[in-house]
Amino acid sequence: MPEHVSKEIFRSALRATLALLVGLAVLGVGIGYLVSGTPGVWAAALGVGIALLFSGSTIASMLYTADKSPNTMMAVLMGVWIAKMVVLVVILALLGQADFYDRVVFAVVVLVGVVGSAGLDMYSVVKGRQPYVSPR
Repeated sequence: MPEHVSKEIFRSALRATLALLVGLAVLGVGIGYLVSGTPGVWAAALGVGIALLFSGSTIASMLYTADKSPNTMMAVLMGVWIAKMVVLVVILALLGQADFYDRVVFAVVVLVGVVGSAGLDMYSVVKGRQPYVSPR
């Protein structure tokens, strides 16, 4: 498979995800401010950060391993997934004790960011036109 085919799919997914998260940051901060003032702004910013951590790291690791062996790809993806889980647990443990952000705004922004990113990833792969076989 030519290198550019699979990497272009992941680049497209990364661009779309970044555009989604920038838009979500703008809307989330604005709506968060209208809903609960400064705590809503903090919640939206934190939510976009969490969504970026999850979505961006997965796409970046796929982009990095697109031309590597399947074993390398699996090792990197599993390592990134484990690291994300550890970071998420630490962040949520720290945020669980904090009261400077609105929890509902935070949850909605994270949900929209992660689900929206997954949908954009799927769209990029479906529209990517990657061949099933590679010519020798």
